[in-house]
Amino acid sequence: MPIERLKKKTREELLWPYLLKLLLIEPAYAYELRKKVNENFGWKPPLTTSYTVLYRLERKEYITGTWEKEKGRPRKYYQITDKGEDLLKEGRSYFKDLQEKLFEDLDQLI
Repeated sequence: MPIERLKKKTREELLWPYLLKLLLIEPAYAYELRKKVNENFGWKPPLTTSYTVLYRLERKEYITGTWEKEKGRPRKYYQITDKGEDLLKEGRSYFKDLQEKLFEDLDQLI
């Protein structure tokens, strides 16, 4: 169905805004971020996708990662950078503009 495909595209294939939004609130490690996406947005991103997106965000300096030992186990905690905050703002602006263009007069047309 078209709506299921749209949901998949705006979730799994567009994971970075979700991750940046959560990292804006507080630093977190990868598994914790997957859990928070589920808690806050109602879906669980695939494990491999999560790590791939985090790697790309870090490589492009939208986030930074710091290894910390927690309960004897090393975990990489991610934190959003100023560049990441700017990207999130650009994403918000894009989605607001898209929403207005697609739906602003929909009630009048239907």
